[in-house]
Amino acid sequence: MKRVNISSGGPFEAAFGYSRAVRVGQHIHVAGTCAQPPDDAGDAHEQATGALRIIGNALAEAGASFADVVRTVVYITDVIHAEGVTRAHSETFGEIRPASTAVIVAGLLAPHLVVEIEAYAILS
Repeated sequence: MKRVNISSGGPFEAAFGYSRAVRVGQHIHVAGTCAQPPDDAGDAHEQATGALRIIGNALAEAGASFADVVRTVVYITDVIHAEGVTRAHSETFGEIRPASTAVIVAGLLAPHLVVEIEAYAILS
């Protein structure tokens, strides 16, 4: 099966050795994604919305859309951010309703970030 690596041009991709997304056949895996400037300076909702925008761009480059997402994993640094993140996730996936897991974690790579989101899509 053909493998396609998708880059968003983010600074950590080359340094860490990863791709924003990888498509193999009909399966697309989008790496954990955090908001980038200026969205990373916002509250939990703004950060989640920014991360989802980056995910949407990666999906589009892979030939997919949010409608193809079957699973998300959401990492939140504190339960106080859950409402804003939940609202952003629902605004994006409300009718799609992928399987989803939300986990509270000790922290993310940059201390001001409060949410990171992974997505998995399957093209029909």
